[in-house]
Amino acid sequence: MTLRRLVFLGAPGAGKGTQAERACRDHGLVHLSTGDLLRGAVKAQTPSGVAAKAYMEAGDLVPDDVVFGVLFERLDEGVDAFVLDGFPRNLAQAEGLDERLAAAHKPLDGVIELDVPASAIVGRITGRRVCKACGTTYHVAFRPTSQEGVCDNCGGETYQRSDDTEAVIERRLAVYREQTEPLKEYYERKGLLVAVNGDRSMDDVEAAVDAVVAGNGERIDG
Repeated sequence: MTLRRLVFLGAPGAGKGTQAERACRDHGLVHLSTGDLLRGAVKAQTPSGVAAKAYMEAGDLVPDDVVFGVLFERLDEGVDAFVLDGFPRNLAQAEGLDERLAAAHKPLDGVIELDVPASAIVGRITGRRVCKACGTTYHVAFRPTSQEGVCDNCGGETYQRSDDTEAVIERRLAVYREQTEPLKEYYERKGLLVAVNGDRSMDDVEAAVDAVVAGNGERIDG
C-alpha cells in the first residue's frame, strides 16, 4: 500500500529536500516545506501568514502555534497526501503534529529517515558553490563548473555561502543531534520509522525511498 502522509527526517545536508521533491513527483504527493509555506502564507496575507510576518521581519523564530496555523491552512485546502520536509524539528512539535493530524483525520503513514554520516554531510555542504546571478548550485567534487568560479549556466560568479563553512555546519549538526534526533526513537516506538542509507548516489537513494513510499520497504517496529 502506498504511503500517502509522510515525514522526512535527516540532518542538514542529508538530502531531504531533493528526495522529498522526487517522491512527491513520482507518487502524486504534495511537498510541504515549512519555509516555503511560511513565505507563501506571508505573500498571500493569510491570517497565519500575517502573524508569521511580524516574527520573520524581526528576525525571530516563528512560534509553533503560528507554524501549525500556516501548515493546517494548507492542509485545509484539500491536501490529503503529502510529505513534510524539515518539520517537526523537536519532540514538542512532533507530539503537537500528531494531535492535530489525528483531529483532522490525516494521521501519518510513515517516517523516512535519510541516514548520512556527519563526515559525509560536512563534505557535501562545504563543497557547495552557488551562482550569484542565477542561483544554480554546484559542488567542487560532484558537480564542478567547467571553469573554476564561473557558472556554466549564465557565466556568473560562483561562491560559497557564509553558512556553508565547516564551523557553521558543525553547530547545525549539534543542534540537530540535540533537538531532532530524539524523533527517531519517538517514531520508532509508533512503528512508523524507516531508515534509508542516504550515503549513496541520489538515484540509489531515490530507488530506496521509492520502495518505502510504495509500501515495499521494511518498517522498524517499536
